Amino acid sequence: MSCILVDIGHGNLHSAQKAFERMAAEGSGARIAVTSDPDAVAQADRIVLPGDGAFPACRRGLAGVDGLEEALRDAVESRGVPFLGICVGMQLLATAGFEFEETPGLGWIAGTVDRIPAPGLKVPHMGWNDLVIEQPHPLLDGLSSGDHAYFVHSYAMQVTDTKDRLAYASYGGDVTAIVARGNIAGTQFHPEKSQRTGLRLIANFLEWTP
Repeated sequence: MSCILVDIGHGNLHSAQKAFERMAAEGSGARIAVTSDPDAVAQADRIVLPGDGAFPACRRGLAGVDGLEEALRDAVESRGVPFLGICVGMQLLATAGFEFEETPGLGWIAGTVDRIPAPGLKVPHMGWNDLVIEQPHPLLDGLSSGDHAYFVHSYAMQVTDTKDRLAYASYGGDVTAIVARGNIAGTQFHPEKSQRTGLRLIANFLEWTP
C-alpha cells in the first residue's frame, strides 16, 4: 500500500513524513513518499495534503503543477482513495477561503474559511489545545475529548453541515478541528506535532477503509 504526501511547496513535509513513516512501520507497513508527481498521486492508495501559510498561496501551489489537481480529483472523487488534509490542506477542502482575497477551494466539504473570531485573544491561535469530539469516526479510535493537539493558524473552516465536523477546539468560540465526509477528512491541527494524539490519528488513517 502506498501513501503519498503531496508536495505543493507549502508544508512541513519532513516532520509529517517522519511521523507517517513511524506509524506505517508500527502498523500498516504502507510505503510513504513525498512527491508532486501527478502519476504517483493517481496511483496512490492513501493521499495526504499538508499545507502551511496562506490559503491563496497553497491553492496556487496545488494548481501550479500541471496535472496535479486533476490526478488528485480523479483519485479522491472517482476512485474513493482515502484523503487527509492537514492545516491549510484541510482548509482547501472548503468551498472558498477569505484570507486576503476570496479564493475557491476544492469544494469537497461545503463551507468557508474565515479569520478566527477571537476578541481579546491572540491570533494566530498557536499552541496546545484540547479537542472536543462531537461524533465517533474510525479516525478517532482511541481518542477522546480532552486529548491535546497542536494548532498554528489564523483562519478556520466554518462547515455548512454540522455533520461534517467531528471535533472542535475552544478559542474565543468553537474552532473546527477535524472534518470528514465519506473518504475525505482533514485536521486543522498538525498531527505530526501533536505527539500521542496525532500519531494515533495517523495510524488510524493508514488503516482507514471508508
